[in-house]
Amino acid sequence: ELTRGLEVVEFATGIPHLLKGEFSANVGRGIDTHSVMQPLGVVAGITPFNFPAMVPMWMFPIALACGNTFVLKPSEKDPSLSIRLAELLQQAGLPDGVFNVVQGDKEAVDILLRDPRIQAVSFVGSTPIAQYIYEVGSAHGKRVQALGGAKNHALIMPDADIEMTANALLGAAFGAAGERCMALSVAVTIDDAVADAIVNNLKPKVAALRIGPGVLPEGQKENDMGPLISKPHLEKVSGYVDQGVAAGATLVVDGRNYKVAGHENGYFIGGSLFDHVTTEMSIYQEEIFGPVLCVVRAKDYASAMKLINDHQYGNGSAIFTSDGDAARQYSQDVQAGMVGINVPIPVPIAYHCFGGWKASIFGALNVYGPDGVRFYTRMKTITSRWPNHNVREQGAAFSMPTL
Repeated sequence: ELTRGLEVVEFATGIPHLLKGEFSANVGRGIDTHSVMQPLGVVAGITPFNFPAMVPMWMFPIALACGNTFVLKPSEKDPSLSIRLAELLQQAGLPDGVFNVVQGDKEAVDILLRDPRIQAVSFVGSTPIAQYIYEVGSAHGKRVQALGGAKNHALIMPDADIEMTANALLGAAFGAAGERCMALSVAVTIDDAVADAIVNNLKPKVAALRIGPGVLPEGQKENDMGPLISKPHLEKVSGYVDQGVAAGATLVVDGRNYKVAGHENGYFIGGSLFDHVTTEMSIYQEEIFGPVLCVVRAKDYASAMKLINDHQYGNGSAIFTSDGDAARQYSQDVQAGMVGINVPIPVPIAYHCFGGWKASIFGALNVYGPDGVRFYTRMKTITSRWPNHNVREQGAAFSMPTL
Protein backbone atom coordinates (compact mmCIF):
# COMPACT_ATOMS: atom_id res chain seq x y z
CA GLU A 1 0.00 0.00 0.00
CA LEU A 2 2.71 2.48 0.97
CA THR A 3 4.85 1.61 -2.04
CA ARG A 4 1.94 2.18 -4.41
CA GLY A 5 1.28 5.54 -2.79
CA LEU A 6 4.94 6.56 -2.93
CA GLU A 7 4.98 5.79 -6.66
CA VAL A 8 2.41 8.56 -7.12
CA VAL A 9 4.55 10.90 -5.02
CA GLU A 10 7.49 10.15 -7.32
CA PHE A 11 5.31 10.78 -10.37
CA ALA A 12 4.22 14.12 -8.89
CA THR A 13 7.83 15.26 -8.49
CA GLY A 14 8.04 15.39 -12.28
CA ILE A 15 4.95 17.59 -12.59
CA PRO A 16 6.70 20.59 -14.26
CA HIS A 17 7.09 18.51 -17.40
CA LEU A 18 3.31 17.99 -17.51
CA LEU A 19 2.45 21.64 -16.80
CA LYS A 20 4.37 23.11 -19.71
CA GLY A 21 1.34 24.01 -21.81
CA GLU A 22 1.54 24.66 -25.56
CA PHE A 23 2.70 27.43 -27.87
CA SER A 24 1.83 28.32 -31.45
CA ALA A 25 3.49 31.19 -33.26
CA ASN A 26 1.77 33.31 -35.93
CA VAL A 27 -1.76 31.97 -35.54
CA GLY A 28 -2.73 35.24 -37.20
CA ARG A 29 -0.73 38.11 -38.62
CA GLY A 30 1.64 39.06 -35.81
CA ILE A 31 -0.39 37.03 -33.30
CA ASP A 32 0.92 34.20 -31.05
CA THR A 33 -1.08 31.84 -28.85
CA HIS A 34 0.08 29.93 -25.82
CA SER A 35 -1.61 27.96 -23.04
CA VAL A 36 -0.78 27.51 -19.38
CA MET A 37 -2.04 24.96 -16.85
CA GLN A 38 -3.15 26.69 -13.68
CA PRO A 39 -4.30 25.26 -10.33
CA LEU A 40 -7.96 25.16 -9.40
CA GLY A 41 -7.54 26.47 -5.85
CA VAL A 42 -8.96 24.45 -2.96
CA VAL A 43 -9.69 20.79 -3.77
CA ALA A 44 -10.90 17.92 -1.60
CA GLY A 45 -10.48 14.17 -1.38
CA ILE A 46 -12.98 11.79 0.25
CA THR A 47 -11.39 8.39 0.79
CA PRO A 48 -12.44 4.87 1.90
CA PHE A 49 -11.38 2.74 4.84
CA ASN A 50 -9.59 -0.03 2.99
CA PHE A 51 -6.38 1.78 1.96
CA PRO A 52 -6.06 4.79 4.27
CA ALA A 53 -2.57 5.68 3.01
CA MET A 54 -2.60 4.69 -0.66
CA VAL A 55 -5.88 6.20 -1.82
CA PRO A 56 -5.22 9.69 -0.38
CA MET A 57 -1.77 9.43 -1.97
CA TRP A 58 -3.47 8.86 -5.32
CA MET A 59 -4.83 12.38 -4.91
CA PHE A 60 -2.97 14.92 -2.81
CA PRO A 61 0.58 14.59 -4.22
CA ILE A 62 -0.66 15.56 -7.68
CA ALA A 63 -3.07 18.18 -6.35
CA LEU A 64 -0.34 19.87 -4.30
CA ALA A 65 2.30 19.62 -7.04
CA CYS A 66 -0.14 21.32 -9.43
CA GLY A 67 -0.40 24.24 -7.00
CA ASN A 68 -3.65 23.54 -5.16
CA THR A 69 -4.41 23.26 -1.48
CA PHE A 70 -6.02 20.01 -0.36
CA VAL A 71 -8.67 18.99 2.17
CA LEU A 72 -8.73 15.28 3.06
CA LYS A 73 -11.85 13.71 4.54
CA PRO A 74 -10.89 10.11 5.39
CA SER A 75 -13.24 7.31 6.35
CA GLU A 76 -14.52 7.65 9.89
CA LYS A 77 -13.70 3.92 10.31
CA ASP A 78 -9.92 4.52 10.32
CA PRO A 79 -9.13 8.23 10.80
CA SER A 80 -5.69 8.04 12.40
CA LEU A 81 -3.56 7.54 9.29
CA SER A 82 -4.75 10.83 7.80
CA ILE A 83 -3.35 12.67 10.82
CA ARG A 84 -0.03 10.89 10.38
CA LEU A 85 0.10 11.98 6.74
CA ALA A 86 -0.46 15.57 7.83
CA GLU A 87 2.32 15.30 10.43
CA LEU A 88 4.77 13.95 7.86
CA LEU A 89 3.94 16.70 5.37
CA GLN A 90 4.40 19.31 8.09
CA GLN A 91 7.76 17.80 9.05
CA ALA A 92 8.77 17.93 5.40
CA GLY A 93 8.20 21.69 5.40
CA LEU A 94 4.78 22.02 3.79
CA PRO A 95 3.24 25.33 4.96
CA ASP A 96 0.26 25.15 7.29
CA GLY A 97 -3.05 25.24 5.49
CA VAL A 98 -1.82 23.60 2.28
CA PHE A 99 -2.81 20.08 3.39
CA ASN A 100 -5.78 19.86 5.72
CA VAL A 101 -7.66 17.00 7.40
CA VAL A 102 -11.36 17.11 8.25
CA GLN A 103 -12.82 14.20 10.20
CA GLY A 104 -16.48 13.29 10.11
CA ASP A 105 -19.25 11.40 8.36
CA LYS A 106 -21.91 12.37 5.81
CA GLU A 107 -22.36 15.81 7.35
CA ALA A 108 -18.71 16.65 6.67
CA VAL A 109 -19.00 15.25 3.14
CA ASP A 110 -22.06 17.38 2.38
CA ILE A 111 -20.29 20.53 3.56
CA LEU A 112 -17.38 19.82 1.22
CA LEU A 113 -19.76 19.12 -1.67
CA ARG A 114 -21.65 22.38 -1.15
CA ASP A 115 -19.00 24.86 0.00
CA PRO A 116 -18.35 27.26 -2.89
CA ARG A 117 -14.65 27.53 -1.96
CA ILE A 118 -14.09 23.88 -2.91
CA GLN A 119 -13.37 23.71 -6.64
CA ALA A 120 -13.04 19.95 -7.14
CA VAL A 121 -13.75 16.71 -5.28
CA SER A 122 -12.08 13.31 -5.69
CA PHE A 123 -13.80 10.24 -4.23
CA VAL A 124 -13.19 6.50 -3.97
CA GLY A 125 -15.84 4.23 -2.45
CA SER A 126 -19.04 2.35 -3.25
CA THR A 127 -21.09 3.09 -6.36
CA PRO A 128 -24.20 4.49 -4.62
CA ILE A 129 -22.06 6.98 -2.70
CA ALA A 130 -19.94 7.75 -5.78
CA GLN A 131 -23.07 8.61 -7.72
CA TYR A 132 -24.28 10.81 -4.85
CA ILE A 133 -20.91 12.58 -4.66
CA TYR A 134 -20.94 13.17 -8.41
CA GLU A 135 -24.50 14.45 -8.60
CA VAL A 136 -24.36 16.76 -5.57
CA GLY A 137 -20.85 18.05 -6.28
CA SER A 138 -21.63 18.69 -9.95
CA ALA A 139 -24.88 20.41 -9.06
CA HIS A 140 -22.82 22.83 -6.96
CA GLY A 141 -20.47 23.63 -9.83
CA LYS A 142 -17.55 21.43 -8.82
CA ARG A 143 -15.32 19.26 -10.92
CA VAL A 144 -15.83 15.67 -9.66
CA GLN A 145 -14.10 12.35 -10.14
CA ALA A 146 -15.93 9.62 -8.22
CA LEU A 147 -14.73 6.02 -8.37
CA GLY A 148 -17.30 3.43 -7.33
CA GLY A 149 -17.68 -0.30 -6.87
CA ALA A 150 -16.65 -3.30 -8.91
CA LYS A 151 -17.32 -6.91 -9.78
CA ASN A 152 -14.11 -7.87 -11.50
CA HIS A 153 -14.19 -10.88 -13.81
CA ALA A 154 -11.44 -13.25 -14.90
CA LEU A 155 -11.97 -15.26 -18.08
CA ILE A 156 -10.15 -18.60 -17.92
CA MET A 157 -9.47 -20.04 -21.35
CA PRO A 158 -9.09 -23.80 -21.99
CA ASP A 159 -5.34 -23.39 -22.58
CA ALA A 160 -4.69 -21.56 -19.30
CA ASP A 161 -2.05 -22.86 -16.91
CA ILE A 162 -4.25 -24.26 -14.13
CA GLU A 163 -1.76 -24.01 -11.27
CA MET A 164 -0.69 -20.48 -12.16
CA THR A 165 -4.29 -19.38 -12.66
CA ALA A 166 -5.49 -20.89 -9.40
CA ASN A 167 -2.70 -19.18 -7.45
CA ALA A 168 -3.49 -15.88 -9.17
CA LEU A 169 -7.17 -16.22 -8.30
CA LEU A 170 -6.36 -17.10 -4.71
CA GLY A 171 -4.31 -13.96 -4.11
CA ALA A 172 -6.57 -11.65 -6.09
CA ALA A 173 -9.83 -12.85 -4.54
CA PHE A 174 -8.75 -13.22 -0.93
CA GLY A 175 -5.93 -10.69 -0.54
CA ALA A 176 -6.92 -7.78 1.73
CA ALA A 177 -9.85 -10.03 2.76
CA GLY A 178 -11.52 -9.07 -0.52
CA GLU A 179 -11.99 -5.52 0.74
CA ARG A 180 -10.65 -3.75 -2.36
CA CYS A 181 -12.26 -2.50 -5.53
CA MET A 182 -9.79 -4.49 -7.64
CA ALA A 183 -10.53 -7.82 -5.94
CA LEU A 184 -11.07 -10.53 -8.55
CA SER A 185 -14.40 -11.91 -7.41
CA VAL A 186 -15.72 -13.81 -10.46
CA ALA A 187 -13.95 -16.54 -12.43
CA VAL A 188 -15.62 -17.34 -15.76
CA THR A 189 -14.76 -20.59 -17.55
CA ILE A 190 -15.83 -21.79 -21.01
CA ASP A 191 -14.86 -25.42 -20.48
CA ASP A 192 -16.30 -27.64 -17.73
CA ALA A 193 -13.07 -29.60 -17.46
CA VAL A 194 -11.18 -26.35 -16.82
CA ALA A 195 -13.80 -25.26 -14.28
CA ASP A 196 -13.54 -28.58 -12.43
CA ALA A 197 -9.74 -28.36 -12.42
CA ILE A 198 -9.76 -24.78 -11.13
CA VAL A 199 -12.28 -25.53 -8.38
CA ASN A 200 -10.46 -28.70 -7.32
CA ASN A 201 -7.15 -26.82 -7.24
CA LEU A 202 -8.57 -23.90 -5.29
CA LYS A 203 -10.60 -25.88 -2.73
CA PRO A 204 -7.72 -26.97 -0.45
CA LYS A 205 -5.91 -23.66 -0.91
CA VAL A 206 -8.91 -21.57 0.14
CA ALA A 207 -9.54 -23.86 3.12
CA ALA A 208 -5.88 -23.51 4.16
CA LEU A 209 -5.76 -19.70 4.15
CA ARG A 210 -3.99 -18.37 7.24
CA ILE A 211 -6.41 -15.99 8.94
CA GLY A 212 -5.68 -13.87 12.00
CA PRO A 213 -4.47 -10.51 13.28
CA GLY A 214 -2.02 -8.38 11.35
CA VAL A 215 0.30 -7.81 14.32
CA LEU A 216 2.07 -11.06 15.20
CA PRO A 217 4.91 -12.12 17.53
CA GLU A 218 8.35 -11.76 15.99
CA GLY A 219 9.31 -14.73 13.84
CA GLN A 220 5.75 -15.93 13.28
CA LYS A 221 4.71 -16.23 9.64
CA GLU A 222 2.31 -13.49 8.60
CA ASN A 223 -1.33 -14.27 7.90
CA ASP A 224 -2.95 -14.28 4.46
CA MET A 225 -6.08 -12.48 5.66
CA GLY A 226 -6.97 -10.28 8.60
CA PRO A 227 -10.38 -9.30 9.98
CA LEU A 228 -13.05 -7.36 8.13
CA ILE A 229 -13.49 -3.70 8.98
CA SER A 230 -16.50 -3.96 11.30
CA LYS A 231 -19.15 -6.23 12.74
CA PRO A 232 -21.89 -4.91 10.41
CA HIS A 233 -19.67 -5.62 7.42
CA LEU A 234 -18.92 -9.11 8.72
CA GLU A 235 -22.66 -9.73 8.98
CA LYS A 236 -23.17 -8.35 5.46
CA VAL A 237 -20.55 -10.62 3.89
CA SER A 238 -21.84 -13.65 5.79
CA GLY A 239 -25.33 -12.74 4.60
CA TYR A 240 -24.19 -12.85 0.98
CA VAL A 241 -22.87 -16.38 1.52
CA ASP A 242 -26.29 -17.28 2.95
CA GLN A 243 -27.95 -15.81 -0.15
CA GLY A 244 -25.69 -17.79 -2.47
CA VAL A 245 -26.57 -21.05 -0.76
CA ALA A 246 -30.28 -20.20 -0.82
CA ALA A 247 -30.09 -19.35 -4.53
CA GLY A 248 -28.67 -22.78 -5.36
CA ALA A 249 -24.98 -22.10 -5.92
CA THR A 250 -22.60 -24.86 -4.82
CA LEU A 251 -20.68 -23.73 -1.72
CA VAL A 252 -17.35 -25.54 -2.12
CA VAL A 253 -15.63 -23.81 0.83
CA ASP A 254 -17.65 -22.14 3.61
CA GLY A 255 -15.90 -19.30 5.41
CA ARG A 256 -18.74 -18.41 7.77
CA ASN A 257 -18.43 -18.57 11.57
CA TYR A 258 -14.65 -18.55 11.46
CA LYS A 259 -13.00 -18.23 14.87
CA VAL A 260 -9.42 -17.18 15.61
CA ALA A 261 -8.00 -18.42 18.90
CA GLY A 262 -7.54 -15.55 21.29
CA HIS A 263 -9.68 -13.29 19.10
CA GLU A 264 -13.03 -15.04 19.33
CA ASN A 265 -14.91 -11.73 19.15
CA GLY A 266 -12.93 -10.43 16.20
CA TYR A 267 -14.52 -9.72 12.84
CA PHE A 268 -12.92 -12.68 11.10
CA ILE A 269 -14.34 -14.70 8.24
CA GLY A 270 -12.78 -17.45 6.19
CA GLY A 271 -12.57 -17.57 2.43
CA SER A 272 -15.69 -18.81 0.63
CA LEU A 273 -15.67 -20.46 -2.79
CA PHE A 274 -18.83 -20.90 -4.87
CA ASP A 275 -19.24 -22.97 -8.02
CA HIS A 276 -22.15 -23.07 -10.50
CA VAL A 277 -23.02 -19.43 -9.87
CA THR A 278 -25.52 -17.93 -12.31
CA THR A 279 -25.93 -14.34 -13.40
CA GLU A 280 -29.26 -13.68 -11.68
CA MET A 281 -27.86 -14.45 -8.20
CA SER A 282 -27.12 -11.58 -5.83
CA ILE A 283 -23.63 -12.96 -5.16
CA TYR A 284 -22.93 -12.39 -8.86
CA GLN A 285 -24.78 -9.13 -9.40
CA GLU A 286 -23.63 -7.21 -6.31
CA GLU A 287 -20.27 -6.17 -4.91
CA ILE A 288 -19.69 -8.25 -1.76
CA PHE A 289 -16.42 -6.55 -0.73
CA GLY A 290 -15.30 -9.62 1.13
CA PRO A 291 -13.41 -12.91 0.62
CA VAL A 292 -15.92 -14.63 -1.66
CA LEU A 293 -15.00 -16.04 -5.09
CA CYS A 294 -17.69 -17.12 -7.56
CA VAL A 295 -17.12 -19.53 -10.45
CA VAL A 296 -19.46 -19.04 -13.42
CA ARG A 297 -19.54 -21.58 -16.24
CA ALA A 298 -20.18 -20.20 -19.74
CA LYS A 299 -20.68 -22.33 -22.86
CA ASP A 300 -18.32 -20.41 -25.16
CA TYR A 301 -16.27 -17.23 -25.57
CA ALA A 302 -19.18 -15.19 -26.96
CA SER A 303 -21.50 -16.00 -24.06
CA ALA A 304 -18.70 -15.37 -21.56
CA MET A 305 -18.03 -11.95 -23.06
CA LYS A 306 -21.73 -11.12 -23.05
CA LEU A 307 -22.19 -11.85 -19.35
CA ILE A 308 -19.02 -9.93 -18.46
CA ASN A 309 -19.97 -6.92 -20.55
CA ASP A 310 -23.61 -6.98 -19.46
CA HIS A 311 -22.61 -6.52 -15.81
CA GLN A 312 -23.22 -3.04 -14.41
CA TYR A 313 -19.61 -2.69 -13.21
CA GLY A 314 -16.52 -2.37 -15.39
CA ASN A 315 -13.59 -1.63 -13.13
CA GLY A 316 -10.98 -4.30 -13.84
CA SER A 317 -10.90 -7.60 -15.71
CA ALA A 318 -8.40 -10.29 -16.61
CA ILE A 319 -7.89 -13.18 -19.00
CA PHE A 320 -5.77 -16.26 -18.35
CA THR A 321 -4.52 -17.88 -21.54
CA SER A 322 -1.47 -19.00 -23.49
CA ASP A 323 -2.97 -17.71 -26.73
CA GLY A 324 -1.81 -14.24 -27.74
CA ASP A 325 -4.66 -13.85 -30.23
CA ALA A 326 -7.28 -14.64 -27.59
CA ALA A 327 -5.64 -12.21 -25.17
CA ARG A 328 -5.56 -9.46 -27.77
CA GLN A 329 -9.19 -10.06 -28.71
CA TYR A 330 -10.27 -10.03 -25.08
CA SER A 331 -8.45 -6.79 -24.35
CA GLN A 332 -10.36 -5.22 -27.24
CA ASP A 333 -13.77 -6.74 -26.43
CA VAL A 334 -14.04 -6.38 -22.67
CA GLN A 335 -15.83 -3.32 -21.31
CA ALA A 336 -13.60 -2.51 -18.37
CA GLY A 337 -11.20 0.29 -17.64
CA MET A 338 -8.25 -1.88 -16.60
CA VAL A 339 -7.37 -5.22 -18.20
CA GLY A 340 -4.86 -7.85 -17.17
CA ILE A 341 -3.42 -10.58 -19.41
CA ASN A 342 -2.35 -13.33 -17.02
CA VAL A 343 -2.22 -10.52 -14.44
CA PRO A 344 -5.06 -10.85 -11.90
CA ILE A 345 -5.05 -7.30 -10.49
CA PRO A 346 -4.09 -4.94 -13.32
CA VAL A 347 -3.63 -1.76 -11.27
CA PRO A 348 -1.67 0.67 -13.49
CA ILE A 349 1.65 2.11 -12.42
CA ALA A 350 1.58 5.75 -11.30
CA TYR A 351 2.37 7.33 -14.67
CA HIS A 352 -0.69 5.67 -16.22
CA CYS A 353 -4.25 6.27 -14.96
CA PHE A 354 -6.48 4.24 -12.63
CA GLY A 355 -10.19 4.09 -13.40
CA GLY A 356 -13.02 1.88 -14.57
CA TRP A 357 -15.99 2.06 -16.91
CA LYS A 358 -19.76 2.00 -16.52
CA ALA A 359 -21.04 2.20 -12.92
CA SER A 360 -17.50 1.94 -11.58
CA ILE A 361 -16.81 5.64 -12.20
CA PHE A 362 -18.62 8.96 -12.42
CA GLY A 363 -16.83 11.83 -14.08
CA ALA A 364 -14.67 12.16 -17.16
CA LEU A 365 -11.18 11.87 -15.65
CA ASN A 366 -9.45 9.01 -13.82
CA VAL A 367 -7.13 9.31 -10.83
CA TYR A 368 -3.36 9.88 -10.94
CA GLY A 369 -1.25 9.74 -14.08
CA PRO A 370 -1.91 12.30 -16.84
CA ASP A 371 -5.63 12.41 -15.97
CA GLY A 372 -4.76 13.42 -12.43
CA VAL A 373 -2.83 16.41 -13.75
CA ARG A 374 -5.73 17.36 -16.03
CA PHE A 375 -8.20 17.03 -13.16
CA TYR A 376 -6.31 19.31 -10.76
CA THR A 377 -5.54 22.02 -13.32
CA ARG A 378 -7.44 24.09 -15.84
CA MET A 379 -6.09 25.40 -19.08
CA LYS A 380 -5.85 29.07 -19.86
CA THR A 381 -5.10 30.09 -23.42
CA ILE A 382 -3.50 33.48 -24.12
CA THR A 383 -3.54 35.09 -27.53
CA SER A 384 -1.16 38.04 -27.83
CA ARG A 385 -0.13 40.71 -30.30
CA TRP A 386 2.31 43.52 -29.62
CA PRO A 387 1.83 46.99 -31.14
CA ASN A 388 3.68 47.83 -34.34
CA HIS A 389 3.15 50.38 -37.10
CA ASN A 390 1.45 47.89 -39.43
CA VAL A 391 -1.26 47.13 -36.84
CA ARG A 392 -1.89 50.83 -36.21
CA GLU A 393 -2.36 51.45 -39.93
CA GLN A 394 -4.92 48.60 -40.25
CA GLY A 395 -7.46 50.25 -37.95
CA ALA A 396 -10.32 48.30 -36.31
CA ALA A 397 -10.77 44.57 -36.98
CA PHE A 398 -14.26 43.09 -36.91
CA SER A 399 -13.46 39.41 -37.57
CA MET A 400 -11.73 36.67 -35.60
CA PRO A 401 -8.00 36.27 -36.30
CA THR A 402 -7.31 33.48 -38.74
CA LEU A 403 -4.33 32.05 -40.51
